[in-house]
Amino acid sequence: MTDFVITIAGKTAKASTLYESTRDYCRGYLCAELPEFSVQVLPEDLILEREKSDREDIVEGRTSQRHSDAYLETIALQRKVVEEFFAYDTLLFHGSVVAVDGQAYLFTAKSGTGKSTHTRLWREMLGDRAVMVNDDKPFLEIKPEGVTAWGSPWMGKHRLGANIGVPLKAICILERGEENRISPISAQEALPMLMQQSQRPQKAQNYPKYLELIDKLAGKVAFYRMACNMDPQAAEMAYRAMSGEQTVK
Repeated sequence: MTDFVITIAGKTAKASTLYESTRDYCRGYLCAELPEFSVQVLPEDLILEREKSDREDIVEGRTSQRHSDAYLETIALQRKVVEEFFAYDTLLFHGSVVAVDGQAYLFTAKSGTGKSTHTRLWREMLGDRAVMVNDDKPFLEIKPEGVTAWGSPWMGKHRLGANIGVPLKAICILERGEENRISPISAQEALPMLMQQSQRPQKAQNYPKYLELIDKLAGKVAFYRMACNMDPQAAEMAYRAMSGEQTVK
C-alpha cells in the first residue's frame, strides 16, 4: 500500500492505494496536513472498475479499452472521494471550467462535443485573464452563499487545471451547430443535463443528499444553452452573454 494525504476542494483526505503511480497522479494536491477522512482502494475495487469499463464499451459499441490496473485505480479513488464529499455539500461534475477575472464558467456536454476546445478558445481570446480550473471533472461546492468550482486531480487527458476554487457564475450546455447562438435557459430545462453530468452516489444513503445538492445547484447559478461551430467567434459570443460584458477587454 502507498499512503499519502491530498487536499481537494478545501478538504483533506488520507488515501491508501495499491500503486505509487496514483500518488504521482495526484501531484499538485499532495499535502502534509491532518486528514479529515480516509479512503482506501482495494483489489476488488479495480475488478469492479474493469467490469464497469467493459460494460460501457459494449454500450458505446467500441472495442474494449483494456485500461491498466494503475489507471483504473485513479478512477476507483475518485469514486471513493466523491462518496465522502456529499457530506461536505460537494459534487463531482463532468465539464470544463475556465475562470476569468475571478469568476468561473462551466461548459458541459456529451463526450466529444467540444468542451475542451471551447475553453481553449476562451484562453486564446482572453490571454492571462483566463485560468483553467479543471478540464474534465471539477468539484462543485454548493453553499448558501453560492457555488464554488474547484480543481481536482481528474482533469482530463491534457492535464489542464489547478488546485484552486473560484465562484461559479454560469453553466453552459454545449451543442454542435453550423451557426453560433446562445440563449439563457431555466433551471428546469438544465436539470436533465445536471443529473446526467454529475456523478451519482454508489451508497444508497447518499442519494437524498445528492438530490438535495442538485436542487440547490439549480437555484444558485445562471444556465445557458449554446450551439456552436468552434470558431473563435463562438468564444466571444459565449463570453459576452455569460459574463454580461458587451466587449472583450
